[in-house]
Amino acid sequence: MEAGIALLGEDGWTGVTTRAVAERAGTNPGLIHYHFGGLAGLHAAIFQRATDLIIDPLVDGLLGAPDERAALAMVRDMLEQAPGDERTTRLAAELIMGATRDPALGAVLRDGLRQARAQIADRLRALHPGWPQARLAGSATLIAASIDGLMLHSMIDDELPVGEALSAVGELL
Repeated sequence: MEAGIALLGEDGWTGVTTRAVAERAGTNPGLIHYHFGGLAGLHAAIFQRATDLIIDPLVDGLLGAPDERAALAMVRDMLEQAPGDERTTRLAAELIMGATRDPALGAVLRDGLRQARAQIADRLRALHPGWPQARLAGSATLIAASIDGLMLHSMIDDELPVGEALSAVGELL
């Protein structure tokens, strides 16, 4: 898996072949084919692992924050570090590309994002037990989409005023 993720970060999906992964991992291509059921299975497994590497730390940070202001501070820190983290930036871009080109990979990302939104909604429920389900789901969707959007925009524009955007959110809280 690590060999496949490394290749994905270096060469994109075109560089993630059974032979290239086997060579990088120091194993036989037949073993990789057998274990993953072919290139499509290998791609799906690498996609899932890369998604976990990117989404899990963010969701864990949000879920571990004692309140919304602490979560906002964690997001600010994460987004300020993102432009310097070339590996994560490249993986995120390749995940988006893969998800838009391959319906099976798109389903993996969709399911991961759905799970993240459900976890965020559960955390909001703990913070705001009186909120109705629709407000929890809507807020979780807005939070996830806002973070995705800010990450995407900051990947494209290193002068994006992320701090100002997050300060505006803080004022709304």
